[in-house]
Amino acid sequence: MTFAFRILLGAALLLSPAAAQTGGNAISTTMISLGTATPGGGFPLYGNTFAEVMNAADSSLTIAPRNTKGSNENIPLLEKGELDLALVAGEPAYEAFAGIARAPVRLKILTAIYSNPGMFVVRADSPYKTIHDLVGQPVAFGAKGSGLPILSRYLLDGLGLKQDEDFKAIYLDRAGDGPAMVEDGRVAALWGAGIGWPGFAAVASSTAGARFIAPDAEQITRIRAKHAFLKPLTVPAGSYPKQSEPIASLGSWSFVLTREDLPDDVAYRLARTLHGVEATFCKKLAQACETTAMNTVAAAPSVGLIHPGVMKYYREIGVVK
Repeated sequence: MTFAFRILLGAALLLSPAAAQTGGNAISTTMISLGTATPGGGFPLYGNTFAEVMNAADSSLTIAPRNTKGSNENIPLLEKGELDLALVAGEPAYEAFAGIARAPVRLKILTAIYSNPGMFVVRADSPYKTIHDLVGQPVAFGAKGSGLPILSRYLLDGLGLKQDEDFKAIYLDRAGDGPAMVEDGRVAALWGAGIGWPGFAAVASSTAGARFIAPDAEQITRIRAKHAFLKPLTVPAGSYPKQSEPIASLGSWSFVLTREDLPDDVAYRLARTLHGVEATFCKKLAQACETTAMNTVAAAPSVGLIHPGVMKYYREIGVVK
């Protein structure tokens, strides 16, 4: 189908129009599909909570999350109109908008969701304390098709390291498989990103505990000299169990992207609903506290990439002129 959303009457199944009357009045519901990623990762956690909060706030919206292989599948699904919205990590979004190794996409930004400072996690009792300590070791770099391996590839390249040659790189079928591999020693480290990322939380909550490894200050300078689009970001102290100090690293912002032809009025409604429930969303999910209109304007590579319907709402509330 060219359009994944439908205007339905009454209670309805996804993509199956149906009509119902309540007290003689038709109820219009906008059905919207949302692509996330593989179970156990940060995108399904965020996407499911996003849908829950949005659906509760506006009874005329029904957002239906869908597990996918992640960012690298979500982008073509949006382009084909098989998804209305999808979560896409910062690095795949950057490459898609810039037309790196492909034609530039014509997708639009609905919102920035959260920042993604990248780092490794190892068992607290392991001997690994720096990125170079992990050279030659088996490392899980995230799920196939997700944006995490792209972020790590840029970061390691900035240090003169090749992900698939200098490490025994492992790519997961499911993001949720990584923590157990760290705990039982099948991998020395798990790569991930963000605040409240489930993989980090699982390792940090394990009996062995966790140690986080990120680039040091000198390495951050080296990486940014080669890949300036990566931004200095910080994981605040207490983001994970027994993490007593903030962790400085590099990363980018992930987004909810829309298909190119999502109607302006639908994007406007979504933006108005989302930013009307920022406080509720933040209470339900710590990383959602970063999902704000101001962060979206700051994180977008260009405000021209933000959906026109969203921009209309931003002008109304004074976020942009």
